[in-house]
Amino acid sequence: MKFEVWAPGATRVALECAGDTRALERDGERAGWWTAEAEARDGTRYGFSLDGGPVLPDPRSRRQPDGPDGLSAVVEHTAHAWRTPWAGRGIRDAVLYELHVGTYTREGTLDAAAARLGHLAELGVTHVELMPLCPFPGRHGWGYEGVSLWAVHEPYGGPEALKRFVDAAHALGLGVVLDVVHNHLGPSGNHLPAFGPYFTETHQTPWGAAVNLDAPGSDEVRAYLIGSALAWLRDYRIDGLRLDAVHALRDTRACHFLEELSAAVDSLADELGRPLSLIGESDLGDPRVVTPRAVGGLGLHAQWNDDFHHALHTALTGEAQGYYEDFARAPLAALGKTLTHGFFHDGTYSSFRGRAHGRPVDRARTPAYRFLGYAQTHDQIGNRAQGDRLAAALSPGLLACAAALTLTGPFTPMLFMGEEWGATTPWQFFTDHTDPALAEAVRQGRRREFAAHGWAAEDIPDPQDHGTRDRSCLDWDEPAEGHHARLLAWHRELIALRRTRGDLTDPDLASVRVAHDEGARWFAFRRGDLRIAVNLGKEEVAVPLGGRHARVLAAWEAVDAPGADGVVRLPAESCVILATA
Repeated sequence: MKFEVWAPGATRVALECAGDTRALERDGERAGWWTAEAEARDGTRYGFSLDGGPVLPDPRSRRQPDGPDGLSAVVEHTAHAWRTPWAGRGIRDAVLYELHVGTYTREGTLDAAAARLGHLAELGVTHVELMPLCPFPGRHGWGYEGVSLWAVHEPYGGPEALKRFVDAAHALGLGVVLDVVHNHLGPSGNHLPAFGPYFTETHQTPWGAAVNLDAPGSDEVRAYLIGSALAWLRDYRIDGLRLDAVHALRDTRACHFLEELSAAVDSLADELGRPLSLIGESDLGDPRVVTPRAVGGLGLHAQWNDDFHHALHTALTGEAQGYYEDFARAPLAALGKTLTHGFFHDGTYSSFRGRAHGRPVDRARTPAYRFLGYAQTHDQIGNRAQGDRLAAALSPGLLACAAALTLTGPFTPMLFMGEEWGATTPWQFFTDHTDPALAEAVRQGRRREFAAHGWAAEDIPDPQDHGTRDRSCLDWDEPAEGHHARLLAWHRELIALRRTRGDLTDPDLASVRVAHDEGARWFAFRRGDLRIAVNLGKEEVAVPLGGRHARVLAAWEAVDAPGADGVVRLPAESCVILATA
């Protein structure tokens, strides 16, 4: 078997493989690369020593059986027997479901999560979006401090468990999207700097030195990241990747890294004969992220739309702190702008940032499905001091309104696990760092962060306490109980409507029409022959929807069809979907 590693600064490199040590030779055709042949098979442990130093895991390790600092292990991907023929599933007309493997079930494994996929198929979602799976220290964590970007966290089950999960999802008709982190790596177990210039001080990010995308040596770093992305899509039959915080990918080269990545993914899709998707998390407010490369864009297929979330959150909760400030002045107007123009900030002044932000979306050439809309995500829940969901503060009726706005809106909808039944379990920030100094730094940093907002230190959950993770696990008894069961049925009904009513997947943002009353707290919008209205207030309201002979398709509370005047009387904290044809 051939072993190879990029280590441009080393003068000698040794391979330790199955207890045997041998020297690698320089590759005469690729600068900085070293190669060797050795006997190995699936599961064989190995690592590299640079200039007589300690044996380190392979930067391109496919498996880390003993965690980020242990030896790597060979994975023979071709030996896996896939059970489910799969033609792929793109994100057009999709409904996504964000899932954290470690807390979706109490067991916290891929196999345990796979056993619950039937729930998602019955719900009607089309894609499961898995939070990051790369190895990280300890057993439990969010996954955003991972290392070994080609490997699967061993406590989740490792590579074979991910293949079983994907196979099970595909057997149910579910696509799988994987969250990957290219903008930084975890501080613990990160051995890449020993091998080469994977990071650069040319740029700084919130996590320190930036990943090297444009400094000397960056050709190989870019190839490393792109190779990892393609490996997930090819070796694990993943259908798409969610790219974390692409605004933190500092790149001044003429061809941006994201453009190069999207070209490589599109090429692989052509080779495999199935659709592959890239979904970016971007704080840039720049539609060029999802504009095709052929017309000057970066070529991602979709991006998260936090503007929609922020407008919806302020409308539901009245919160106005931090980045919600911009949206809280007139939340229903902000919601209306995002539903019709994509972004709220499209060159307008952002008080949170202290400057103008964003760029207008060209609605003539940017389909609405390129933006993901959501009421809750791991970030928007977990980065709160207590990790409290909307269900902790809102009535079932308002949760139903949030679902209606998300699932009948023009964007590609996404739910966060448990949202469909109004889960009462929090989703808190938790870690399992094995380095005591790092663990204490994370604990104190979390307390300082929220102390600045008036929280007492003792009220901030300890990230290192295993109870913090345990509290964050879904309670699978809830979906069958009381208002939880009712909310679950409501989500199923809305998703079914989205699947059967073509107006709800119309990609034309310019065709959406909105009306609202900030004082009375009602909001309505039109999608073709459908009218959607929500009452966020505590009193019944009369909503002028227009359109005669409308009939009720779905309603949270009992609602009479509007009369000849087109006015519907909507009970407090409720919503309705009507058809006029």
